Amino acid sequence: MTGADGGRTREAVGVFSDGYALESAVAELLNSGFDLGDISLLAGEKAVASKLGHTYEKVEQVENDDKAPRVAYVPRESRGTKKGALVGALVYVGAAAAAGAVLASGGALAMLLVSGVVGAEFGGLIGAVLGEYMDERHAKYLQEQLDHGGLLLWVRTRNSELEEKAMHILAKHSGRDVHAHDMPVATA
Repeated sequence: MTGADGGRTREAVGVFSDGYALESAVAELLNSGFDLGDISLLAGEKAVASKLGHTYEKVEQVENDDKAPRVAYVPRESRGTKKGALVGALVYVGAAAAAGAVLASGGALAMLLVSGVVGAEFGGLIGAVLGEYMDERHAKYLQEQLDHGGLLLWVRTRNSELEEKAMHILAKHSGRDVHAHDMPVATA
């Protein structure tokens, strides 16, 4: 699909009305042999306006625009893992910082243990707040997309068989306006 066609490839595209349908479609795509790197979503509203130089009313206006900025799809499990790692790291940092402060001041071993617990709780609190911020940011991103007509999902395909398979999966999971189009091949 490259070379004689002027350096272009194909991708399937669909618009979803809710995140659960989109996640189900992505799960089936991944289980059907597509790579996570082949799957992308429309970037946030500010990134689209910055890159294209204008805003859009409906996602259908940008679904075939190869200049529309995209973001990699991140599965829900990965978002949860990142959030957990953030909270855990901050618990550790809080405990270590508090313990270091007590040791530096010549505190007793009992104070070391208490300060570690307090530091861990403080670090955990910061991590939980940052985790909530991550959830809110993701929810805002989804709502922006839905306000413009839906969640736009692109799937790069390597051949006509995969193109048909991708379009079938997108439609099966309530994707609308499912079709395929040409796009330029990314250059390194």
